Amino acid sequence: MEVPSWFRNAIQQRLDEITSDSEVGPELLQAHIDEQKAFESLYDGMDATQFNRYMAWEDRHLFRRALENERLYMEGVKDGAQLATALMADSCKTYDK
Repeated sequence: MEVPSWFRNAIQQRLDEITSDSEVGPELLQAHIDEQKAFESLYDGMDATQFNRYMAWEDRHLFRRALENERLYMEGVKDGAQLATALMADSCKTYDK
């Protein structure tokens, strides 16, 4: 079953909204500060060549992870839609009797 593009767009918009809303909490702000400190300490001893190679790898790694997460998310949406459809069809059968 292919997910319609309008549904995919609606889910993406909702995900974007939730993500932007989640970026304002104090817990996330502290995590960002901690991450920035760790980032700065990690790169203090690197020369420019090492840094550039690492950043190229990290970009590819994060892109791959984002693709994996998007695929898992969309599979979950498909599974949820199929479950909802099956439950609605089953409840319609019950009412028809």
